[in-house]
Amino acid sequence: MTTEKLPEYWQRGPIDGIPGLLQPVAHTLLQARQEVEEVLTNFPAELLWQKPNGLASVAFHIQHITGVINRLFTYASGAMLNAQQLDYLQQEGIASPDVTKQILLQNLHHQIQQAITVLSLTHENILTEKRLVGRKQIPSTVIGLFFHAAEHTMRHTGQVLVTAEFVKAIAV
Repeated sequence: MTTEKLPEYWQRGPIDGIPGLLQPVAHTLLQARQEVEEVLTNFPAELLWQKPNGLASVAFHIQHITGVINRLFTYASGAMLNAQQLDYLQQEGIASPDVTKQILLQNLHHQIQQAITVLSLTHENILTEKRLVGRKQIPSTVIGLFFHAAEHTMRHTGQVLVTAEFVKAIAV
């Protein structure tokens, strides 16, 4: 008996509790989570920090996805980054035996769940409100930050998928 693969999140219909204009952001974040979880299911732990030809490791990309969502949603709330967030940013990509596949997936899952909660509590009437990003105070909007979080997440999800397959192939 084979199990039928579910369609992508955007093909499954609206996500309960998410405003209509934010559905694409939620769909993208949930799709990314699913794809990362799937690719890591049988991924060898010893390859997690491998940097093929000096490129970023699978672990880095997952840490970065988690951090980007956290940081961009912080800016969308109108806040600046705190010391803990800045420290996390500095630690992204630094290999550590304490950062396991399980921890990476737990952190990613938790961050995406937090983002979905924020999206569910966001009123569409604030989406075009101005927000400032980073020390340089670069202007953006709430929806711009949410969209970039989704877009950047999917960009690095693609890199996770390709890098994972590549490091497995060269490890053989």
